[in-house]
Amino acid sequence: MKRPVILVLGPHREATGGVSTHLNLLFASRLADEFSLVHFQVGSEGRTEGRVDRLVRLLVSTLSLAVAIFVRGAAIVHLNTSLNTRAYWRDLAYLVVAKLCGARVLYQVHGGELPQQFLGGSRALTAFLRGTLRLPDVIAVLARSELEAYRRFVPRQQVLVLPNGIDCGPYARFARRRSDEATPLRLVYIGRLVREKGLFDALEGMKLARTRGAKARIVVAGSGPEEARLRRFAEELELADVVSFRGPVFGEDKIKLLADADALVLASYSEGLPYALLEGMAAGTAVVATRAGAIPDVVVEGVHGLLVPPRDPEAIARAIARLASDRDSLARMSAACRARVTESYSMERLADGLRKLYSEMSTAKPVKELNRS
Repeated sequence: MKRPVILVLGPHREATGGVSTHLNLLFASRLADEFSLVHFQVGSEGRTEGRVDRLVRLLVSTLSLAVAIFVRGAAIVHLNTSLNTRAYWRDLAYLVVAKLCGARVLYQVHGGELPQQFLGGSRALTAFLRGTLRLPDVIAVLARSELEAYRRFVPRQQVLVLPNGIDCGPYARFARRRSDEATPLRLVYIGRLVREKGLFDALEGMKLARTRGAKARIVVAGSGPEEARLRRFAEELELADVVSFRGPVFGEDKIKLLADADALVLASYSEGLPYALLEGMAAGTAVVATRAGAIPDVVVEGVHGLLVPPRDPEAIARAIARLASDRDSLARMSAACRARVTESYSMERLADGLRKLYSEMSTAKPVKELNRS
């Protein structure tokens, strides 16, 4: 029996970022046994483009999408996007082309702003956004807060929660050892080095905690436009000896880095559902994070880690000091983190949810709410 063809739109699969990770996990999952998953690349992939170059690339790319839908007989276009200005306007073209070609569209939103705040609150633009969000057959979001917001914004649209998932197996291979109170608390950050990730707040919180006697070190793994400023800021705070900039890490190196850490720091101002969060928890790494996006869906305060307000170095300092002084709680959080991800955020659960969704969409059945905890 011929497998239904799913065109999966997203960035280059070797790019650094959460959506690329998402795509790679989908293509490596058992979904590929039941559906013919075909990657269709979108985005500039870091190229420097002028407006004309960007417009030409988008026109050529949308025409290529139309050809791919007809040539491959695609039943579904799975569009991975984000509600930020650049991604929304770019992916709107793909959404329109897919619908004009008769494909059913799964519009998966990987974070960004909530629709009520997007486009500056302009009445005309908000009405336009509401109209475009009625075009997909299904909208999938990552967080319960997003589910409520989208259902209020487009009440007759089918919106469901489809959280990310990971392969927990590689992380389970590393046994955790109880952290020693005599050693500094080992913190880690993995991701893009951009201001909205709250890294300047995290370093300032580190400084405050150390000033009050807490021993802590942090490894910053990643790259991005703020790297040089972050390095200078660490030096200005006299933290150069306890802040290590590792650069991007992948595969076994990333797993080992997380397995060796006591706590993952995610002081982001906005998020979807960070893969670094799930990977860290699967490795048994406790969490110090903001209540951004789907993070509070995954992390229970005091059970899996500590939640702090955004842009609050003082709260980060208190969280660091608390974990540094209570290694028994840290050990309990570590075990709880592993159990949480294994039970509710495994790749098997995500693949199962998408399999049901793809099947219902390809047969034009009403899409049922996915049961996600």
